[in-house]
Amino acid sequence: MFDLKVIHSVLSQLEEERGIPRTKVLEAIEAALATAYKKEYGKRGQIVRATFDINTGKTDFFQVKVVVEPNQVIMEDEEPREDDERIRFNPEHHMLLSDAKMIKKDAKVDDEIIFPLESKADFGRIAAQTAKQVIIQKIREAEKVSVFAEFGQKEGDIVTGMVQRIERGNIFFDMGRASGILPYEEQIPGERYRQGEKVRMYLTKVEETPRGVFLRLSRAHPKFLEKLFEIEVPEIVSKVVEIRAIAREAGSRSKVAVYSNDPHIDPVGSMVGQRGVRVSTVMSELGGEKIDIIEWSPDAGKFVEDALSPAKVQKVAIDADTNTATVDVAEDQQSLAIGKGGQNVRLAAKLTGYRIDIKSVKGEAIASADADDEEALETE
Repeated sequence: MFDLKVIHSVLSQLEEERGIPRTKVLEAIEAALATAYKKEYGKRGQIVRATFDINTGKTDFFQVKVVVEPNQVIMEDEEPREDDERIRFNPEHHMLLSDAKMIKKDAKVDDEIIFPLESKADFGRIAAQTAKQVIIQKIREAEKVSVFAEFGQKEGDIVTGMVQRIERGNIFFDMGRASGILPYEEQIPGERYRQGEKVRMYLTKVEETPRGVFLRLSRAHPKFLEKLFEIEVPEIVSKVVEIRAIAREAGSRSKVAVYSNDPHIDPVGSMVGQRGVRVSTVMSELGGEKIDIIEWSPDAGKFVEDALSPAKVQKVAIDADTNTATVDVAEDQQSLAIGKGGQNVRLAAKLTGYRIDIKSVKGEAIASADADDEEALETE
């Protein structure tokens, strides 16, 4: 009935190319054989199973009956009660506990009693077609599990995909064994994508859908910036240097706070690299996005002061009760502290987690920003 050489070849190919274990394919073959047998020779309600020996090609068929108590089922000569939740007893599907104990002394309710069936070599066209559909379905299910497991391990990491198509601003990618989407809001503003182009992205979520495994992607996520630095900075991988916080406005500017667990290692220098090669590589991947790297400090006042760089501030007062930092800035540093469109103070607030109120040395309020603000409030 089967060409065993072909089956072995197919099993190896599916395992190597699609990551589907041989056992899963064999399960699919056995399920298909059982379905075909039941279609051709089975009775209504009958449970049929099959075992297939990959080495000899021998197939055995079995009927399975589930053990039940009389109070669980409606017997053939019994009228059902109103709102009866019991199921109709089917002698091809069920076996009463008393009868099961005659075959298996320690039989219990919900046990399965197995009976051998006569093996059949030939199946009709409809049964064979049904078997084929079952095999295809089972292989697809196994492949979905395999793909989900593969990309599930990559969730929260950088992946590469090829641009497949663009629809309503969303970019769809061919990820090899899965499809991915880069939504408009997760793209870096100003970037353009061409069909067939390979793009690196951050994998935010792996979703299982009826059509297969679907990947949610991002190039605007702060974690994408962090993962890019992990690739360029060995000190991060070895945990000598840690990225403690990131504030990012994708495509424009980011601030990264870093800390060194080794007093002899400069965390900012490690991130920048010799002649700025490390940070330049990351900036290039992000389309020229500016990146400010500052040293994280447990001293909140120092952290806020550094977060406002390149501006030089005169004084920082921290109010822990209101989570507010009041910063005094000289007149010639005010524009730097605020930044274009309030971006610098806004990113500093997001990075530190403090509300930052910028004041002149005379005490006049100039600008303020909360950690969750989309824009900074400037006061004339």
